[in-house]
Amino acid sequence: MNKLKERWGIESNWAVVAIFVVFAINGSFAAWVAKPITAFLGLSPDTISVWFYYPLRILLIFPIYQLTLPIVGFLFGQFKFFWTFEKKFLSRLGLGFLFKENN
Repeated sequence: MNKLKERWGIESNWAVVAIFVVFAINGSFAAWVAKPITAFLGLSPDTISVWFYYPLRILLIFPIYQLTLPIVGFLFGQFKFFWTFEKKFLSRLGLGFLFKENN
């Protein structure tokens, strides 16, 4: 656990536990939110091939997850960690321009 605390720049064991809980809750939440959205769009394994349905659902879950991660992190007092995490992650995907400040 000390290696994680050092790598993530956090000091307490509570913060590590909170971060793990946030990742778990947010993953479940994103999957839960994606279900009614796919239903609203008329997508289900009954209407389209499962070979298309599940990749589409995963593609839908991804942005929901990214948008809600800092929010759920905030609820657990870890907004700063997750905001930094999001900026770094999205920068690696080539979306870092979203966080550049205009001078």
